[in-house]
Amino acid sequence: MQIVTSWMEEGIEQGKHQATLSLVMRQLPRRVGTLTPELEARVQQLSLTQLEGLSVALLDLSSVEDLIAWLEQE
Repeated sequence: MQIVTSWMEEGIEQGKHQATLSLVMRQLPRRVGTLTPELEARVQQLSLTQLEGLSVALLDLSSVEDLIAWLEQE
């Protein structure tokens, strides 16, 4: 039973990560403009906790430079 629970928890975490990443990747261009492939790759490498932080920080970002500054702080 422990194996099934661990497997399920891992799947749930991966699902949360994918959902949060998808949402952030849709919002970023609307907020800061077109992202370079390099910036997209950096965002895609963020952990779930970092993505959640970025989803809140998006409210204060207004340019690609703001995004880069936020990523450098992480």
